[in-house]
Amino acid sequence: MLRFLYPAHCLLCGNAGVRGRDVCAACFGELPCNRRPCPRCAAPLPPDAEDRLCGNCLKSLPAWDEAKSPLTYAYPLDRLIQRFKFDGDLPVGRLLAGLLADYLAAGGERPDCIIPVPLHPSRLKERGFNQATELARPVGKRLKIPVRLDICARVRSTDVQSKLDAAERKKNLRDAFAVKKAVEGKHIAILDDVVTTGTTVEALTRALKDAGAAKVSVWCVARAGLQG
Repeated sequence: MLRFLYPAHCLLCGNAGVRGRDVCAACFGELPCNRRPCPRCAAPLPPDAEDRLCGNCLKSLPAWDEAKSPLTYAYPLDRLIQRFKFDGDLPVGRLLAGLLADYLAAGGERPDCIIPVPLHPSRLKERGFNQATELARPVGKRLKIPVRLDICARVRSTDVQSKLDAAERKKNLRDAFAVKKAVEGKHIAILDDVVTTGTTVEALTRALKDAGAAKVSVWCVARAGLQG
């Protein structure tokens, strides 16, 4: 009934949406698909790359066990994510969550629960919402996986990661997360909008594994290219 009253329209160009999504066929075709992701960290690899780990993973494997990301952080997806994250454009969030859920529904082991990357209370108050939570709820509903907001907390306010270099990012997130509930033997999926260097999900993964989690997957809408 809602779709009859408010038909889907493309959030990029304004034309009619397709398959109930707020994106038209032409703009959907322009989205930067992650066609050849690294099997461990999901970083986009060159089209001619063999099915192998990326250079960063060959040098040092991340703490998490697998990562899945349907898209890469490039135009025009980057504009959509910025509208959602910084302008509070929740219809964009609904589209992004639908795209991620479609990708994840295609197969793979289901985790015991989904944990959106938590924000510190001060950042949450400033922004008004946690973009990871807004993505996780529809994904969890679609995949029938519980979304847990009570397991992890961000206990230390940190600087904005995008303004820091790689070494500063790691230092910035030291002891930033705390695990509040039992996770022993659990398979947990961490969910975020974008993974760039992976420093944030690395820190959260280590906190979960130190608390006894058996497996940690990283799910994100978009994965940035390899970082030096």
